[in-house]
Amino acid sequence: MNFINILGFAAATLTTIAFLPQLYKVWQTKSAKDVSLVMLVTFCLGIFLWFVYGILISSKPVIFANFLTLFFNLIILWLKIKYE
Repeated sequence: MNFINILGFAAATLTTIAFLPQLYKVWQTKSAKDVSLVMLVTFCLGIFLWFVYGILISSKPVIFANFLTLFFNLIILWLKIKYE
């Protein structure tokens, strides 16, 4: 694995795990009232497009990061809808 891919995976890991505290908080408090629904939907659509882009350019870091970030944010979106 070359330096560019290592850098990409490091960035992917950090930006992906950044959503875990939010996911945990929503799960624990059973409340997502402070999370904007419009922001979540827009963000999920953008992340989905990044995921597709990663597939099209065959970039493992882009695919990895955006798949996990989309997964975590879809859970947050689902919890927001469930708890409201």
